[in-house]
Amino acid sequence: MNYETTTIDADGRLLTDGTPPPPSRRRRWVIAGVVVLLGALLAWYLLRPKPAEVDPLKGEGARATQVPSISVAVPGRDTVRTIISGTGSLAARREMPIGVVGEGGLVTRVLVEPGSWVRAGQVLATVDRSVQAQTAESLAAQVRVARADAEIAESELRRAQQLVDRGFISKADVERRTATRDAARARVAVAEATLGETRARNRRLDIRAPADGLVLTRAVEPGQIVGAGQAVLFRIAMNGQMEMRAQLAESDLARVRTGAPAEVTPVGSTTAVKGEVWQVSPVIDPQSRQGIARIALPYSESLRPGGFASAQIVAGAAVAPQLPESAVLSDGQGNFVYVVDAKDQVQRRAVRIGEVSDGGVSIASGLDGTERVVLSAGGFLAPGQKVKPTLVKIER
Repeated sequence: MNYETTTIDADGRLLTDGTPPPPSRRRRWVIAGVVVLLGALLAWYLLRPKPAEVDPLKGEGARATQVPSISVAVPGRDTVRTIISGTGSLAARREMPIGVVGEGGLVTRVLVEPGSWVRAGQVLATVDRSVQAQTAESLAAQVRVARADAEIAESELRRAQQLVDRGFISKADVERRTATRDAARARVAVAEATLGETRARNRRLDIRAPADGLVLTRAVEPGQIVGAGQAVLFRIAMNGQMEMRAQLAESDLARVRTGAPAEVTPVGSTTAVKGEVWQVSPVIDPQSRQGIARIALPYSESLRPGGFASAQIVAGAAVAPQLPESAVLSDGQGNFVYVVDAKDQVQRRAVRIGEVSDGGVSIASGLDGTERVVLSAGGFLAPGQKVKPTLVKIER
């Protein structure tokens, strides 16, 4: 009996015995994938970049180029001033209000303008005195009459004294003439005193400067009627002295002392005027928690009372290293700097900061000024790291 063997190919076709199965479609795909993979590997091998040849003699030089180059400076020790900044208004240090001293009257002339320099006793404005001048003339005439009467009385007394020895006139007559002479002299003194008083009153009609100074304001014009007790007519800054009333915080005011030097810069000006603190307020404003330091200033055209200005007050000085702000770092452990030791390795150094100003940061402790301090890029360094330092000079 003959048996026929059948098989089923991958495509589900029935194959009889003795017939070789055709290659399957899956196999063809596998073969094609292998060929593509081999081609990709060959292309990568041929096109890959060739590694550069490393010269073993240059190995140390290659490692040396990886050492970072940084800027360092030796700060030394400088005098660092403690500067307190404040703002405030300008005013006359001693402002003198000037009004009518005498009886007053009609103003005939005003002789000064704001900004004028005046001397003590100089006439600022004149008041009409036509009536007072006539009164003074009348009193002067009375003085002349009294003097004439006194001269007559004196002559009669001398003649009587010559005749009394001859017996023509009694001693009683001499005594009466002596009394008449004395009364005449007294009337001269009264007349002269009355005239002097009138002339003094007339002089007080003129409005005069009580001291040398700078005229700040003028509030009178010719033709104006002025009288005693009237409002201020002129204001004068005695000797032209000015001051700045700097408002400072309570903590800053406690560090300011009388005599401390200061520089004041008015708003709108670039010129600083030097002065000194002449008074520190004993009172603190309970609302603003500020006090006033009064800075005496010499006369300057840039200083105008009522203007605004800023002040730099020197509250003290100390000798310490000073660094740029970029050299001082801070973290959870506090402030620190990086210094480069003799082996050109970076070392961390804890410091305590002093005054901070436009010139930099002063170091109160932690440095003696002879160290090589990293100026910048300290945040990218680590303690013990090898560096290539370049010494630079700190600009002050």
